[in-house]
Amino acid sequence: MKQGVALSVISSILFATLYYYTTLLYPLEGGAIFAWRVLLGLPAVALLVSRARGWGEVGHTARRLRYEPRLWLLLGLSAVLIGTQLLLFMWAPLHGRALDVSLGYFLLPLVMVLVGRFLYGERLTRIQTVAVFLAACGVGHELLRADAFSWATAVVMLGYPPYFILRRILRMGALSALWFDMLFMLPAALWLLSIQDGNIVDQLRQYPGLWGLIPLLGLISSAALVSYVSASRKLPMGLFGILGYIEPMLLFWVAFLLLDEPMAAAAWFTYLPIWMAVLMMIGEGLYRWIDSAAK
Repeated sequence: MKQGVALSVISSILFATLYYYTTLLYPLEGGAIFAWRVLLGLPAVALLVSRARGWGEVGHTARRLRYEPRLWLLLGLSAVLIGTQLLLFMWAPLHGRALDVSLGYFLLPLVMVLVGRFLYGERLTRIQTVAVFLAACGVGHELLRADAFSWATAVVMLGYPPYFILRRILRMGALSALWFDMLFMLPAALWLLSIQDGNIVDQLRQYPGLWGLIPLLGLISSAALVSYVSASRKLPMGLFGILGYIEPMLLFWVAFLLLDEPMAAAAWFTYLPIWMAVLMMIGEGLYRWIDSAAK
């Protein structure tokens, strides 16, 4: 249990580090950084599948592709959905959208609660109902304050739920699904590298620091992924979900303190109700987990 908690916290810290690390990779743009992350992440996913002895399931899915044309479409759609999120995660810190993306991650769990209510008929607890109301107040304030809602926030909070819904439809193990996501993203990653200004060799020659920075990108990304998946296998799902709230908190402070993204004083009235909603969800989750552990 302690090891699982440590791994979950480490993964959140590493993902937040990756958020800032993208700013050190000049002249690489978000697309190129995303591409390198995919290329260097494939070996890490292969290691995870090997350790979990999951190649049998991967092979089974590969055989299904021969007889189920629909599966090509679904796996491709899955890769597009998660690839969009990974690309945005790499792009946002370079273009002044890091705070918007962090807000999307705060709102995502609340959106997932609503998805469960209206799509799967799950009942909301009183605390969840209050939390959703508070989050709606924060979103409403942002609409009144800025007369708009950030598209980057919307992509995160509305883009992830279809991905998780599709994962249910596919009925694949997490590691097998992750392997095919990465594999289907590989052509896009190679294409993004091919259209960069100047070829890869020229960039490395002109900016020799990239020789060390790019492999370190792969190391941080892979270590974060391995820690995250390992934690999910060692912890009860409830506790694992609660610890997942650490990451958006870290992303916010990275954007605010390290990336110096400006935030108007009035914007705090957007964030505070949403943070209160998240804290209520954490509190309820902890209570339920402790109660179930005691039984």
